[in-house]
Amino acid sequence: MSAPRVIISGGGTGGHLFPALVLGRRLAEAVPGLEIIHVGSGRPAERALMARQNVRFLSLRVEGLKGRGWRSLRSLVLLPAAFARAFLLLRETKPGLVVGVGGYSSGPVVLLAAWTGIPTMILEQNVRPGFTNRLLLPWVRTAVAAFEISLPRLKGKGVFLGNPVREAFYAVPRKARGERLSVLVFGGSQGSRFLNRGVTSALPILERWRKALKFVHQTGPADARWVGHAYAESGFDEAVVVPFIEDMAAAFAAADLVVCRAGATTCAELAAARRAAILVPFAGAAEDHQTQNAAELVRAGGAEMIREAEWSPKHFAQRLLFYLSHRDRLTAMEDGLSPLRTEGAAGVIADRALALMKGRP
Repeated sequence: MSAPRVIISGGGTGGHLFPALVLGRRLAEAVPGLEIIHVGSGRPAERALMARQNVRFLSLRVEGLKGRGWRSLRSLVLLPAAFARAFLLLRETKPGLVVGVGGYSSGPVVLLAAWTGIPTMILEQNVRPGFTNRLLLPWVRTAVAAFEISLPRLKGKGVFLGNPVREAFYAVPRKARGERLSVLVFGGSQGSRFLNRGVTSALPILERWRKALKFVHQTGPADARWVGHAYAESGFDEAVVVPFIEDMAAAFAAADLVVCRAGATTCAELAAARRAAILVPFAGAAEDHQTQNAAELVRAGGAEMIREAEWSPKHFAQRLLFYLSHRDRLTAMEDGLSPLRTEGAAGVIADRALALMKGRP
């Protein structure tokens, strides 16, 4: 008899991939011999990440449909082949459960699994359910919400269990305040050109305080060289500028303040680590979902938000100088994030998934 299998489908970005990896590990720990198969879009960065994690990864050539203009025609052309590939994957692997973690690559696999009677679950990490998950919602058995406010949008199938964040973020200790304000800047696994330009354009304004500010900046692979030069030219010789930070939990631990986008997993990691943040939602995010994510952290008192349209080097510099002289405000923001922490979410979601796999309600 073959070993039981679970397919975890979806991805395209770290925001979908990291929760998938966390859940996959927890399921494998709970059931010895359980085989976890990850299915994603197969982008080069996605393949590289999954290879580093040493997991079984299969690709599905499919692209998004919503908000792509004329490029949606190409996506439609690819869909029949994607469904055929998904059908073959399901027939060959015979999973006992299929979990969708968001992203367009989860669509064909989860939908065909539901249609053929395989138990299905989706994870919705954002406040506003994404386009693919909204399409899948009528067919799947359970939808796990990362934010309690999302439940009314999940039409009776939602259960609030949180986002499966890497355990290292929950272990991040309180930051002891020093003389310098440690600022971590990042824009997701591929970096953010907007943040790279926006933060470096504020450096000349901040030059007077360069001894009081310490920057760690993840740029993405394309911008590391010129961003590093920008820090050096403004006198921030001790700034750490890197294309990618492998141990992001350690970077959180060293930071007093985080400047970042408002992707769902980033927001969950901020809450888990209790780190104050200036959130800059990606203006091009589908249906402006990052602004809605950021608003939840702002409402809790754990972050402030600067929209791209409101950004200016002077305004950003002023906010950093405010926190430099109001460290107590950072502590209050950290405390505000405590109610959003869903410690143990991965284990609870894994238990729910295994119950679904065994046919229990």
